[in-house]
Amino acid sequence: MQTRRDICKWMAGAASLALSATNGLAITEESQGPVVRRGKPLLELQQNFIDLRFGMFIHFNMATFQDREWGDPTSPATLFHPTALDTDQWAEAAKSANMTWGCLTTRHHDGFCLWPTKTRSASVAQSGQNLDVVRRYVDSFRKAGLRTALYYSILSLRDDIRHFNMTPDKIKLVKDQLTELFSNYGEIDALIIDGWNAPWSRITYEEMPFPEIYEHIKSIQPNCLVSDLNASQFPAGGLYYTDLKAFEQNAGQKVPQGSDLPAFSCVTITPGWFWKQSDINGPLKPTETVVNEWLVPLNRRHCNMILNAPPDRTGQMAPNVVARLKEIGQAWKHSGPMEKVAEHVVITRPNLATAKPIHASSYPDTVGPDLVNDGNYRSSWNVGEGNRSGWLEVDLRQRISFNVLSLVEPVGAWNDYQESRIANYKFEAWNGSGWSTIVESRDPGPVRIHRIARNGASKVRLSIEGNRDDFHVADIGIYDEPA
Repeated sequence: MQTRRDICKWMAGAASLALSATNGLAITEESQGPVVRRGKPLLELQQNFIDLRFGMFIHFNMATFQDREWGDPTSPATLFHPTALDTDQWAEAAKSANMTWGCLTTRHHDGFCLWPTKTRSASVAQSGQNLDVVRRYVDSFRKAGLRTALYYSILSLRDDIRHFNMTPDKIKLVKDQLTELFSNYGEIDALIIDGWNAPWSRITYEEMPFPEIYEHIKSIQPNCLVSDLNASQFPAGGLYYTDLKAFEQNAGQKVPQGSDLPAFSCVTITPGWFWKQSDINGPLKPTETVVNEWLVPLNRRHCNMILNAPPDRTGQMAPNVVARLKEIGQAWKHSGPMEKVAEHVVITRPNLATAKPIHASSYPDTVGPDLVNDGNYRSSWNVGEGNRSGWLEVDLRQRISFNVLSLVEPVGAWNDYQESRIANYKFEAWNGSGWSTIVESRDPGPVRIHRIARNGASKVRLSIEGNRDDFHVADIGIYDEPA
């Protein structure tokens, strides 16, 4: 599995039509699709988000009081003890930087909750203080005219929510906590999820079921954008398991040139995410770097930037952080809406082609078509030298429904493969007696994603014509997404 630093720089492609924010239900093989609950159009929500341009990430939790990036899950709740919590100061500092929104770490990887949860998890309710940090945060930011987002870690070491150790009760705990967050604190614009499908947590989308959690959030607040911070192993040209593409700049993830995905990039003003004792009068990112190297270029790529400014153990931002944020605001002004974002499909369901029998028009030495549906976007099948056309055929074993098809070409994976070698292609479905065409395209991007009318087939064939020989295919996708 890729690490965050291995994010695929070679995927910067296009995608097709949008998936509205929905509350989809399970689909049977021959159903006409799930019943959904609709909010505002997803494209409108994405545009509103990127138009915000610049926000404040607020890493403040148990780790703040331990000089750690991950809190110690064995520490008592009473260790969380801000002596002068001032969320109004956070909001004022954000305004001084010309930020328009904020995002608070409501629960980090150790599992301590910054609101008085009624679940069994450790929280501010056991800290010995009458605190609801989430309430204080949303009230302060809204009073200052700022939008609000929340961060929530799926991984919880205190609750033993980790890989190979999932139970229905733990899934319910997550859903119950998300219910509290989305029922008690007003309208939340976005949820940034962490600790899911990450190389360091390894909690899969199946163990903690992504569609179930995603739809649970949308059922309460359908206008909330859900972004998984750890979808980096998926091509950067598609919205896989996320309404907003996330790029963790601190981990080396770069927004590709020409990217048209609605996205955000997160980075810290201090060396780490949580405040440390060494941050007292410690180094901060220069204003020139924040504005001219990060913020301005990112805004040209449909990308909102979120800068982490961690409060210290008093619950306030240190004077040097406040001063630097003011400098940033003097150097950068919000210039209004970004260019219109394109519509994209959000993929929230597993690839139905994965691990199914697959055949091809050619079998070059050491290369098989199974490299196209192995779930690894770094492996690929190639048609072979001298060939400018070829096909791949996935046997789904039974007739199933689907409404999204994708083709990923490994453009940029090697020095001699910097441009697409595919001129045109078509997807066909087996109707029992012959092949019927369902998609034909000359789409030039390395990531091609197509929403189609829901179809049913037992086999899907992808036929390709190259603009030169020896083209490669890294992935073929067949998905059944909520309508």
